[in-house]
Amino acid sequence: MSFYSHLNVNTENCPGKIQGDPSRGITERACIEVKKVFDACLQQEQLDNVRVQLTNIRPVGVDFVKPLTFVSCRSTTTKGTICDVIIDRIPDRSNFARVRANVNIPIDVIFTDATGRQGSGTAIITVHKDVILYVPNESIVPFTVDTIVSAICATGDFITDFKFDITVCVTIIVKIVAEVLLLIPEFGFCHIPACEEFAENVCDEFFGLPIFPPQMNDKNGC
Repeated sequence: MSFYSHLNVNTENCPGKIQGDPSRGITERACIEVKKVFDACLQQEQLDNVRVQLTNIRPVGVDFVKPLTFVSCRSTTTKGTICDVIIDRIPDRSNFARVRANVNIPIDVIFTDATGRQGSGTAIITVHKDVILYVPNESIVPFTVDTIVSAICATGDFITDFKFDITVCVTIIVKIVAEVLLLIPEFGFCHIPACEEFAENVCDEFFGLPIFPPQMNDKNGC
């Protein structure tokens, strides 16, 4: 079973909603090492006519017959690669700064060739971000700029070789983060339940029948 199996509902040492007094069961103040988010913002936009050059063409060794037809594409990870970061403090806004960076989003593109054979390749979409965020002052443990990304293509047109012009819907979360030691109240260690093996359980319905037939006077006997 899992943390969220019906057999674990309301178990104090499993994750879930707190019932009653939220302070009940707190055993100590624990120091944990976590990546703390000091500020974050989300931007969603549609990018038109983004030219991508596919690499890592799959299946390997197949001679695809041009022209190719775009089928779909989406990001391969939620972890974007951020580069060319420039942080400029804003004089009249304490601890705020203009954060500029390029965010690289890896995508996987699926296509078919002139014979109907399907293939795929990878590419990188680069999106420039220019935002204002709370940026803490310098410390021994440095802060970093991090991202969460997602992209999915709406349309795409074949250009030549393995190049496509795509229209892509992009979601980017830009975060200011730092590895910190955080003091939190805690309820002790999690109780880890035994795994529930998947099985068809084809006999369950049969085993659920009563041993003997109901009598006429039984509640469900007629």
